[in-house]
Amino acid sequence: MKAMVLKEIGSMDKNKTPLELVDLTIPAPGEDEILIRVSACGVCHTELDEIEGRTPPPLLPVVLGHQVVGRVEKAGARAKKIKAGDRVGVGWIYSACGKCKFCRQGNENLCIDFKATGRDANGGYAQYMTVPEDFALPIPQIFSDSEAAPLLCAGAIGYRSLRLANLEDGQNLGMTGFGASAHLVLKMARHQFPGSRIFVFARSEKEREFARELGAAWAGDPTEESPEKLDRIIDTTPAWKPIVEALKNLDAGGRLVINAIRKENFDQEALRQIDYPRHLWLEKEIKSVANVARRDVREFLELAAKISIRPEIQEYPLEGANQALVELKERKIRGAKVLKIG
Repeated sequence: MKAMVLKEIGSMDKNKTPLELVDLTIPAPGEDEILIRVSACGVCHTELDEIEGRTPPPLLPVVLGHQVVGRVEKAGARAKKIKAGDRVGVGWIYSACGKCKFCRQGNENLCIDFKATGRDANGGYAQYMTVPEDFALPIPQIFSDSEAAPLLCAGAIGYRSLRLANLEDGQNLGMTGFGASAHLVLKMARHQFPGSRIFVFARSEKEREFARELGAAWAGDPTEESPEKLDRIIDTTPAWKPIVEALKNLDAGGRLVINAIRKENFDQEALRQIDYPRHLWLEKEIKSVANVARRDVREFLELAAKISIRPEIQEYPLEGANQALVELKERKIRGAKVLKIG
């Protein structure tokens, strides 16, 4: 099979082709696993974090990609729930122990043995991949393969972020950054909280224009003050400075939810600008989002199918993965980027 493989960690500013197209043996599924013929795989900022070493794979080489859609080719001896030909999706969660207190509570995203697709195990930048049967989820028929792929991570992590924000209808929601996840959060929020106004902060005027097209009440630069104080803010940026800027716009008792696996270079200058009375006082909260649980993926797919949330997508061939990643690094973004494989 063909696969785009990461062989070494390094800066994408210096290396514009971090992945190499290689031939690999098609993997055989274990007893509890299924083999998937991949048809589409979303491209996520977390892949940049892996390539540049902020969340490095434990072993190299590795096949990246954790927004995977395809059809079951073969099942292991104990895999009985899914049959050959079924269309399934695989998100960031590749497996968890199933026994710890977090797994028993349904918060398997916090499991100490959490394993990530495309980091701890080979992912979907390839023609085939294997996954434990219990961590593959059915894809609603309403979506094409390329539409479904970003829903598995960008949509699911956005869904978890919105749930953790505890937004009430009528409250103001801010969104810092406007890429693959954020544009889906905006669509969700407009449906679930029709009385709420949404304020978007993005560096690119194209991203701000896109946000207004999707129904944002206001869109401005991350350094600007919002025209109204915000009850909740969801940050989807890779940087530290937007966190500080967001806190100044947060109302008393408000909550900032940080939706990022890792932040880029530690920004001491930005953090030195934090002024306790202005940024943190009056019971403001900061909450991080850690990974996703299967519940997030399953519930979001059901919601997206029910209200017909479809991502804006840009398609690339498998061998175009480096181009898609460079564009993501350079913030040439409108919606989600997807590798079309097959």
